[in-house]
Amino acid sequence: MRGTQLFDLKEKIAVVTGASSGLGRGAATLLAAHGVKVVAIGRREKTLTAWSLSTKGETFVLAADLSDRSALADIAGEAAQPFGNPDILINAAGINTRQPADKMTDEYWDLTQNLNVAAPFFLAKALVPGMRSKGWGRIINFASLQSKRAFKNGISYGTSKGAVEQMTRAMAEAWSPDGITANSIAPGFFPTELTESVFSDPELSARNAAQTCIGRNGEIHDMEGPMIFFCSNASNYITGQTLFVDGGYTAK
Repeated sequence: MRGTQLFDLKEKIAVVTGASSGLGRGAATLLAAHGVKVVAIGRREKTLTAWSLSTKGETFVLAADLSDRSALADIAGEAAQPFGNPDILINAAGINTRQPADKMTDEYWDLTQNLNVAAPFFLAKALVPGMRSKGWGRIINFASLQSKRAFKNGISYGTSKGAVEQMTRAMAEAWSPDGITANSIAPGFFPTELTESVFSDPELSARNAAQTCIGRNGEIHDMEGPMIFFCSNASNYITGQTLFVDGGYTAK
């Protein structure tokens, strides 16, 4: 397999969580543009519907609360209805409550772990049998800079993203023998709802840009190459890995 065939995704079926905005929406839009049939999952049905109507390609929207662990199996079942068993699962949904360690509550701890860790695992678990039947699948999780280092007021988020990195390795060990790879993308600072407080502070945003080797913060299109790579046959022999798409932030 050579050239563009390595990156050919036409007729593949993908489920993308967190598709209402940010990196999840960017991933859903990118895959639809490359001929993938996309099931976009998020909490805001109107936002998802507006996205679907403005996006070229075959799409289906599914409004759902992924923090409710008891509903995940049913959500996975619904996601497989429009186009059939998905080939690709992108777990982009997430939350960062930014509570200090001394003020962390049970409620926000559980919400963070349920949405950032449990939802990706149990969705994957429910969708793996369909991938296994095809002998091919791709799971792409979203890790974080906080998978490797601690940030202020990030104890619950950082814990969850450290878990995502290890969960990705465990998914690879469990399912790669069936042709299903599992990898993570760890973004640097991109302008999304999760980082609104960062980008609303010009001084902080500039400090983060200066911390990178490239000298700027991320833009949504910077995620496109890595995403296509992990979703396609170009990454056939790569599994259990985390790629930091951070402009060299973690290199300094």
